[in-house]
Amino acid sequence: MHTQQQELLNALNSAFPLAREIQTVKQHEQALAQLEVLLEDYDTNCIIIEALAAAIERYESQANEFQPFNRRQKSLDSAVEMFRLLMEQHGLNTTDFEAEIGKKSLVSQILNGHKQLTRRHIENLANRFGVSPGVFF
Repeated sequence: MHTQQQELLNALNSAFPLAREIQTVKQHEQALAQLEVLLEDYDTNCIIIEALAAAIERYESQANEFQPFNRRQKSLDSAVEMFRLLMEQHGLNTTDFEAEIGKKSLVSQILNGHKQLTRRHIENLANRFGVSPGVFF
């Protein structure tokens, strides 16, 4: 590696040590704060943003304080969560999906995990919101 490149990498490592590894809650908080500042100019900071975001993700996937959240996330139905997100973004409620899913009671059962979205439901929702059916998987 050229000397100039090595010097640049050393400077980046010195300026952003948390982009390599986060080990404590305090470091995690510092990394989140750094990321927030860097995101103000994504185009200029994209390389360090990606490295810092990856370090944050690694920490959050392994740290004990995130384990209950991580377990809950793994247990969620991604199709239902996407449906919830789209409902929230568009200011809709359970009565707004008779054409795509059916009666309010069926929509409620799906949102509460008692029933699942069918392929037809997903296709209908994808058409309504102008998204690919793949976002539900």
